[in-house]
Amino acid sequence: MDRNRQRTTLTVAAAAALVPLLAACGSRPADSGSAGPGRPLTGIDWSVDSVTAGGTTHRAPDSAHVRIGEDGTAEGSLGCNRFTARADLSDGRIRLSEATSTDMACENTSADFERTLSRTLTEGPLTPRAEDGGGLTLTTPAGDTVRLSQGRDAPLHGTGWTVTTPAGQGRAHLTFDPDEGTVGGSLGCNRVRAEATVRDGHITLGRASTTRMMCEDSLMDTEKRLLSLFDGRVAYRVDQRNLTLTSENGTVVRAVAAE
Repeated sequence: MDRNRQRTTLTVAAAAALVPLLAACGSRPADSGSAGPGRPLTGIDWSVDSVTAGGTTHRAPDSAHVRIGEDGTAEGSLGCNRFTARADLSDGRIRLSEATSTDMACENTSADFERTLSRTLTEGPLTPRAEDGGGLTLTTPAGDTVRLSQGRDAPLHGTGWTVTTPAGQGRAHLTFDPDEGTVGGSLGCNRVRAEATVRDGHITLGRASTTRMMCEDSLMDTEKRLLSLFDGRVAYRVDQRNLTLTSENGTVVRAVAAE
């Protein structure tokens, strides 16, 4: 996403989480205007720093974050499990609805923390307060809080990039290795590896070396588009957790940093 794009602004920020009873929250369209001096809201990856509930503060894992889209949807991670939700941003408050999530057990993230974060974020409506340095605090009617900060750009090298466009059922991914000067991963069906030289906002990709398996048609279509990036020069842009690759022939590939 272009850093210079026009972003929806509000004096508030929002976060979302999974709970089974979100139907009680409002489902009105998101308010895309601004109230007073605006603060960028949509298109930003907000890191969850901590949750204070019942007088106890819980530090969030590094992977906990939320991103609000221009269409009033929210997506992100509670620390281990990913979620999507509808975000109602109106009247200077945040309400959530229609949330769905994965249901995995992870070694490095406490299930108790995820439940606390989920419960706190759905005790809305949440009242936001801007903090120095670009942070935000969301406060529930009971006085519990969630502290957010703007996430930093993920590094191009060493990050596992899961391809989202073209769609490949989440199976296509790439990782750039600065020591080897290569990129490797999966095209959705077959493994791939190639030389990769990064310089001045561009990546020169060598000829792709791949395995030779056959998969269902949708995966092979994704693979064909991804292969068109190789043996050529592509422009790249990292915007927080999002990577965009654009080839000289106009092929655009988008990916998100893996959790």
